[in-house]
Order: sequence, then structure tokens, then C-alpha cells
Amino acid sequence: MFDVGAGELLVIIIVAVVVIGPKDLPLAMRTAGRWIGKMRRVSAHFRSGIDAMVREAELEEMEKKWKAQNEEIMRRSAALTEAEAGAPVMTGPPPVDVPPVGAPETVASAVETAPHPVAEVPPVETPAEPLAQIPEPEPEPVSAPAAKGSADV
Repeated sequence: MFDVGAGELLVIIIVAVVVIGPKDLPLAMRTAGRWIGKMRRVSAHFRSGIDAMVREAELEEMEKKWKAQNEEIMRRSAALTEAEAGAPVMTGPPPVDVPPVGAPETVASAVETAPHPVAEVPPVETPAEPLAQIPEPEPEPVSAPAAKGSADV
């Protein structure tokens, strides 16, 4: 940032000793160091904020790009599957067959007669005799603790 050579630094030190004086020079250097440290911290904080905003903007761009690529891949995949099958490919939920409003058949009967994709499960057989009851354990009697100070001799 500032190109200060050895000769220029020597001139600055001599001028500072003459103007400020050797007695107040350490206090002036300490104050200058504090100000320089504050400026560095503020600039580092500002730089990190700018970097975070740039990263967020890049991330949003990448998410948009990935979403567009994903949609394109899904469209191509559906088109290829449709071409192989010869029929349109459904990409959403299956359609629900609902009878017309004036039809006598109810929705419940339509659901009962509809084929179910899950295999039929045989009923569970119950045993003829009931299971034996397991008796609960009886609590053991609790003995009183020995009194303090009494010793068994």
C-alpha cells in the first residue's frame, strides 16, 4: 500500500522526534498503533461482509442453474421413456376415477371393487386355549437398617 523505504522511514522518525519530542514519542506511537489496528479490523470486517455477499449471490446463481439443468434432464428422461413405451408418461400422481355426479354407484363401492396392488394377507389364527398367566413376583420384605453407634461384639 505505502512504499516506505529505509531512508524515508529514517526521515519520518527524525521529524517525529523533533516535533513530538522524545518524552511523548512512545505515547504517540502507541496511539498511532491503536488507530492502525482499528483501521485494519474495520477493513477486514468490511471485506468479509463483501465476500459473504458475493458467495451468497454465486450460490443463488448456481441453484438456479442446477434447477434448470434438473428440469431439462427430467424432460429428456420423460421424452425418452415416452418414445420407448409409445404412450405418454405420467409424471404426477395417478388419476382418480370418480363416477359422474348422477351415478348410483358410491365412491365407497368403487374403492372396494378397485384392484389393490398389495398381495392379500391371510388372517391370523388365534390359539384355541388362552395363554397361561404369568404370576407377578411378590415383593421381598425390607429389613430395617442397623442403628448408628451400635456395634456387634
